[in-house]
Amino acid sequence: MTTRENTKRIWIGPVPIGAGAPVAVQSMTTTHPQDIEGTLREIEEAQRAGCEIMRVAVPDEEAARAFGELKRRSPLPLIADIHFRWKVAFEVIEAGADGVRINPGTLSQKALREVISAARKASIPIRVGINAASLPRRIRERFGGATPEAMVEAALEAIKLSEDLGHTQIKVSLKASDVLRTVEAYRLFAQRSSYPLHLGITEAGPPFSGAVKSAVGLGILLAEGLGDTLRVSLTGPPVLEVRAAYHILGALGIRERGVDIISCPTCGRCEVDLPKLVEEVQGRLLHITAPIKVAVMGCVVNGPGEAKEADVGIAGGKGEGVLFRKGEVIARLPEREWVPRLVEEVQRLAEKLPEASGGCKGSSESPSHGSAP
Repeated sequence: MTTRENTKRIWIGPVPIGAGAPVAVQSMTTTHPQDIEGTLREIEEAQRAGCEIMRVAVPDEEAARAFGELKRRSPLPLIADIHFRWKVAFEVIEAGADGVRINPGTLSQKALREVISAARKASIPIRVGINAASLPRRIRERFGGATPEAMVEAALEAIKLSEDLGHTQIKVSLKASDVLRTVEAYRLFAQRSSYPLHLGITEAGPPFSGAVKSAVGLGILLAEGLGDTLRVSLTGPPVLEVRAAYHILGALGIRERGVDIISCPTCGRCEVDLPKLVEEVQGRLLHITAPIKVAVMGCVVNGPGEAKEADVGIAGGKGEGVLFRKGEVIARLPEREWVPRLVEEVQRLAEKLPEASGGCKGSSESPSHGSAP
């Protein structure tokens, strides 16, 4: 099975994809591109959270015209998402798109050839985005529905078309809203092709349930060595998708970025409003990018010992708590000082640590826009 260590290498702008490069975190804007300022705000907020690639829907000619301004001002590489009105691809490619996402289920063979040819001439990658809900009818009929095998067949057909046109800068996604079907599709594809994989569970849902579903599906695949980029598709702002992605990658030890909060589930011994305390700590540490484990415990008796693997933490009791490092108590504090002192300790520690692995900076090998990798 092909894993991310031996997939082919492509570049999305300065970001390396595949062949052992760090798993890149991607998101997608929720605004219409004509809302240039609103779209840029989403891109910039996502970038601060560690996003490395942003996809932008280009549904019509107005969006295509706005794409050029977005590309000029965006701090991130932009992928243009193309569907039924495929001729807009020519304009966004001309405007400097770093990649184009195409769905073989929403484009005719003629349109696919035209868009792929334009991407080849510009030397930018395409993403063959297979979606179980929009597979070509003839493939659904041949396989008896949108099965994992049907999804893989649709991807391989599009890849062959692209290769026949001389374009091999390709990455592939095979998404369904069903976790197990998605997982099986990626596994099957990895047995038959070495093109890099973009992971995702499509239409995963609202932030809580969608993050859980994505963590299960993407976690299985990442743990098996599959996946070169990923997006956690949530019904919410892009910044939430990015934070969820890094939590998934961090839980697997693949990439660590930002504060990892360890907190107890509470019990009858807890004498503080722990959910409120955790929420406050989390909110005040969102700006930290260094990978630091922070414990927020509700029991002074057992808290430091239970969270001794944390870099720093607090354990609260009734009106009084302790501040500790690596399980060792360093101060006893009144309740009003818990959060300020903890934040101070985390900031001090962050200043001593190297930059987080939350952003691919590219390298000297990175091709300039429009050059072949």
